[in-house]
Amino acid sequence: MGFNCGIIGLPNVGKSTIFNAMTAAGAEASNYPFCTIEPNVGMVPLRDERLDKLAALVNPQKVMMTAVEFVDIAGIVKGASKGEGLGNQFLGNIRAVDTIVHVVRCFEDEGVVHVSGRVDPLDDIEVIETELILADMETLSKRIYKAGKMVKTGDKDMKAAMPVYEALNTAFEKGFSARTVLTDETALLVQDLNLLTAKPVIYVANVSEDDLEGEGPSVQAVRENSIKYGAGFVVICGKIESEIAELSEDERREFLADLGLTRSGLDRLAEAAYKILGLITFFTVGVKEVRAWTVRDGALAPEAAGVIHTDFQHGFIRAEVMGYNDYITCGSELACKEQGLLRLEGKDYPVVDGDIMHFRFAV
Repeated sequence: MGFNCGIIGLPNVGKSTIFNAMTAAGAEASNYPFCTIEPNVGMVPLRDERLDKLAALVNPQKVMMTAVEFVDIAGIVKGASKGEGLGNQFLGNIRAVDTIVHVVRCFEDEGVVHVSGRVDPLDDIEVIETELILADMETLSKRIYKAGKMVKTGDKDMKAAMPVYEALNTAFEKGFSARTVLTDETALLVQDLNLLTAKPVIYVANVSEDDLEGEGPSVQAVRENSIKYGAGFVVICGKIESEIAELSEDERREFLADLGLTRSGLDRLAEAAYKILGLITFFTVGVKEVRAWTVRDGALAPEAAGVIHTDFQHGFIRAEVMGYNDYITCGSELACKEQGLLRLEGKDYPVVDGDIMHFRFAV
């Protein structure tokens, strides 16, 4: 199971710099607007210390991390919803992602121009949020027009959805996003609209090397804004992450320790993405391979099996399951079996984060 995060923001906030650090894909990062036109895509391995501990016990031939797909979408400017700055194309790219990573500039640098001429993170956020709302208003107005006709013909689905459409329209007119209105239940009624402002958001405060802890007033403003609207929040220094990306694992750990950090900003961003999307990790463990897999929280065992291969899901018989902590404590699968800690679970078993699983199936 894969998911992707679209990196957005005004031009020159550090999106492509952060993307390069994530993927080492060489996405162009230049000091002028719209240097990114077609979205750059890269797969980023998700570091998980549990995977390292399992590998240390098993000593497999290879270790496979799960991965997160990041899409570097070009900078959006005021008027994007009306096509300014190739805005329609960029907004279309946002529709294709699962969650939005909104990079906000919280650093001063006279050598990097700001499209507004000044660093004001809340104003930057408002510019982009407004453009997304305007785009959603256009989408919604078309649906309301169509739904009005269908309700008159007795269409029950449209009749049930109409109050949600009207609530959204009121929210948009007041400058509020779909996220502030929709519940888990009502979101299903408008899911086919693929509203931009209904997507979960993680704000990334891109800071200078002098404010790695994110204590400056600009960062505090973004943090408070994310709390107010229930969004994710991560502090990242794009320049530092670029340096980290060029280091070996041992050098990376030493570099972070020298900075007084235990994890990089990118690792924290990947974790935030997992959390906001409601995803969990399960593992498969063997001498050939120790591997992490991604599945949605609440997924049943057959769905987890299907992440590995569709045949596993279609022919699912049962799953052999060990808890991560049990495995680490016992030291091996055999020891778990001997202590009665290996369980056989059926089709109704909800996967738990950290489960170690083997699947029995018949084609």
